[in-house]
Amino acid sequence: MSDIVTSRLAGFHKLPMEERLAKLGQMFRLEEDEVEALRGVGALQPVLANQMIENAVGTFSLPLGLGLNMMVNGRDYIVPMAVEEPSVVAAVSFAAKIVREAGGFTAEADTSMMIGQVQVTRFGDPTEASAKILDAKEEILALANSFHPAMVARGGGAKDVEVRLLPAPEGPRGEPLLIVHLIIDTQEAMGANLINTMAEGVAPFIEQLTGGKVYLRILSNLADRRLARAMCRIPVPLLADFEMSGEAIAEGIAQASRFAQADPYRAATHNKGVMNGIDSVAIATGQDWRAIEAGAHAFACREGQYRPLSTWYLEEGHLVGRIELPMALGTVGGPIKVHPSVQVALKLMRVSSARELSMVIAAVGLAQNFAALRALGSVGIQKGHMALHARCVAVTAGARGELVERIANELVKVGHVKVEKAREIIAALAAADEMQSPPVTPG
Repeated sequence: MSDIVTSRLAGFHKLPMEERLAKLGQMFRLEEDEVEALRGVGALQPVLANQMIENAVGTFSLPLGLGLNMMVNGRDYIVPMAVEEPSVVAAVSFAAKIVREAGGFTAEADTSMMIGQVQVTRFGDPTEASAKILDAKEEILALANSFHPAMVARGGGAKDVEVRLLPAPEGPRGEPLLIVHLIIDTQEAMGANLINTMAEGVAPFIEQLTGGKVYLRILSNLADRRLARAMCRIPVPLLADFEMSGEAIAEGIAQASRFAQADPYRAATHNKGVMNGIDSVAIATGQDWRAIEAGAHAFACREGQYRPLSTWYLEEGHLVGRIELPMALGTVGGPIKVHPSVQVALKLMRVSSARELSMVIAAVGLAQNFAALRALGSVGIQKGHMALHARCVAVTAGARGELVERIANELVKVGHVKVEKAREIIAALAAADEMQSPPVTPG
């Protein structure tokens, strides 16, 4: 791999796919089988898929694109994104270009602390039961760590025990809930399997301590000990576009942020835009994107109302954006070492740890959100979205090759991005070409 990798690849989207692959192969010194995995040839084979899940009948593909122009903490990242929505990759790349001109994103992330929950019932006096558990904390930790000695040897494993007493959902007459939290450092793993093993392993001992009955013992996907944060500061003049001043666009973005902070109906759509970017990278890199989604939305409710994961505001001539959310990721385990395309995606990202990966993905979420709010607060979301959607419509109507872009441009020009309109244009072009063809002279 070359010592210097830049994410600023001007004109990359204009290159034929084979030239894009050749450029990547040269930049990252990809082997032929790695290039083939990107092409989809030799990627996840049915025989391997059959070993990964039950009742497998084949594989399912998504387009894999590259988010470009990303700079996080002064380092360039080319970001693989698996997504079917036309505007996502383009939006991230465009937003990252603007932020790059302002110095890039800064980001940080917590260590890989996760929570395993053990639910105790029929425990008698809650104060007494809690005290017994906390008094035996060291024994509980030792028992938990005995199930994963290799993780402990690497510096991870169970680190703390907490007890939570929750009111009964049935009201004052019901039994309160006693929940034991195992705080576990999963290091480079997302950690679901090892957390569940530890939680199940300590459950009989907790029953002995309390005289109670344990039911659930499983991880929590609200990974609020494992947060990632990213921010950017953009000089307002850099935002000028659409024949609008930077001040006008910045004000539109700030007002959109205020709307999301006040209204959960808007916050849900605001956060969907954030997750458009985050999920795309998570899927491409083999992460449990359902867990990331669940944790993000639970975190958004932590203050008692569903709120946005990111905020934007004006400060001293700059538009400032911030994002914070749980990011339970792994660079080992799961499909990461099995799926050929995932391995190539991680090679392209050049991250050295799960923490670094979480910082980049948080920055991608903020970039995606910035692109959406920039459009929403100015000319509206449909203008840019329809231009990209028109390509899919053109393909659906039967266009292929160079004709796709030609049909897409015409659809946008007439302002009617529909399959039937695309078919009309294709038919008209075909008729025009036939009329211009020279007559065949009989031999």
